[in-house]
Amino acid sequence: MDSLLFLFLPVLFNCVPYSVHCQQQLYHNERNALLLLRDSLSSTRSLHDNWTGPPCHRDRSRWFGIECSDFKVVTISLPGIQLTGSLPPTALQNVLHLTALNLSGNALHGALPTLHGLVRLRSVALAENRFSGSIPEEFTSLLDLERLELQDNALSGAVPALAQGRLAALNLSYNFLEGSIPRSLAARGFDASSFEHNPGLCGRPLRKPCHEETETPSMPPAVTSGARPATWMNSPSGRNKEVGSWLLVLVAAGAAGLAFAVIITTKTIQQAKKKITDLSFSKIDKATFNLDDLLRSPAMVIGTGKIGNTFKVTLDSNEVVVVKRLKSMLALTKKELHKQMELLGKLKHENLVEIIAFHFSNDEKLIIYECIVGNSLFHLLHENRGEARVPLKWSARLNIVKGIAQGLAFLHQCMPIRDKVPHANLKSSNIIIPSHLNHQPKLTDYGFHSVLPPSLTNRLSIAKVPEYLHGRKLTPKADVYCFGLLVLEIVTGRVPSEGEEDLPKWVKLTVNNNWSSDLLDLEIVAETERHQEMLKLTQIALACTEVEPEQRPVMTDVVKRIEEIILTSSGR
Repeated sequence: MDSLLFLFLPVLFNCVPYSVHCQQQLYHNERNALLLLRDSLSSTRSLHDNWTGPPCHRDRSRWFGIECSDFKVVTISLPGIQLTGSLPPTALQNVLHLTALNLSGNALHGALPTLHGLVRLRSVALAENRFSGSIPEEFTSLLDLERLELQDNALSGAVPALAQGRLAALNLSYNFLEGSIPRSLAARGFDASSFEHNPGLCGRPLRKPCHEETETPSMPPAVTSGARPATWMNSPSGRNKEVGSWLLVLVAAGAAGLAFAVIITTKTIQQAKKKITDLSFSKIDKATFNLDDLLRSPAMVIGTGKIGNTFKVTLDSNEVVVVKRLKSMLALTKKELHKQMELLGKLKHENLVEIIAFHFSNDEKLIIYECIVGNSLFHLLHENRGEARVPLKWSARLNIVKGIAQGLAFLHQCMPIRDKVPHANLKSSNIIIPSHLNHQPKLTDYGFHSVLPPSLTNRLSIAKVPEYLHGRKLTPKADVYCFGLLVLEIVTGRVPSEGEEDLPKWVKLTVNNNWSSDLLDLEIVAETERHQEMLKLTQIALACTEVEPEQRPVMTDVVKRIEEIILTSSGR
């Protein structure tokens, strides 16, 4: 026996260094995959500062959004931190022990990652982004998958046959998927909510049968970035069919140069031709097009959000409009929407994006806005930070804050309803800065609180205010709180997003500890002669973000205080 042990000892000693080498290689591969993810994206949460060193120490991680088990990464959770960019196709393929991936509620675009080789994945949440293209077939190989959330994107193509026995939660709604729902999914008991609002999908559990004589239309060729999108009909002879004909509108995601198809039934178009009055205009002089013109025009996705997706539509007349397609509005009546849109359509102010028209049907609720050429405030504050970036100077930021305050004050004067919030969705991505104006902001996405059911209020920015979180009654002072958060974002360069410490509390603590320039966005910290103005504006923001609504100022007073800062600045 001793002699046998002696014979095996060299083998045992040779295995030990080999095992250590394997572990080191796995560690490096895993870390490099995470660093590739970090370097592919930008975020208001600085992952570059935090994702350094080893990702795991036993069962703990100091990396934001990372969870570990036995020195291995098992969870990546980065929801709602304003991630932008696209994921490499093979992103995360070396994070071999990953069981949960959550990148929901960001602004990621491009194709979905294949997740090839991640056989331990049990939960994948990539909802509420701008992903386009098809759902990768590799998803069918994730045999341990229990939850898949891909809703609220711009995905196209067929639904793959996801036959995983453990799959218990599935949501593919609010995309542009087409064809028949695989029988493997229909037989699993998923209800219609898993697939709804994909105009090209048919079959159980949807109440829309598939017809054997109707083939799923093939995808048109992609349009390269910068080319004008085009429209196709799948067959001229099929245009008069009530069911089974499709209008394909090519949609190019401008930033990514990608293309996919938006599918709208010609039944909708035929109904529109019978009743053109379904497109209601706020003013008669704006009625330069009809619903038929709108539905057959090229469109480009410019945003996806919790209320609906937003498209830039170029009409045959070369007039350009912006269309918001509302979602989850089944309980909304035509009378309610008509009343609210009639009110909003009358609002005219230099700091509001104008509502031109709206359409209501059982299947579609559309709001048509004027098209403003420019960028969102979020883009100007946070996108493309680096050496080549042109920073947003303090004078421009101050002017933007003034314009936002004026627009919000106007809304509060025109919509003085105590138990409703006039804007209710104020955030940097809902503020457009036109290219041709001197940083004169325009507010959009306002006025939805009056038509949304209470169960959907959590989709709006006012869901962040203390009174909502504590189940108390909402008033226009919720807008004031959101304005304060927005001003803090403009001053600090940080977004009050999920997973971060309370931004107002952090700012208040910094100000009370003898005002530190560490508070300021790095792009304006060098403007030392304007630091007093920055402090004064920060103090206004802190007053707006008081926990008790009664202690917050009204917007007309906020405008006056901001104008005083600007007046002092001009007299410098």
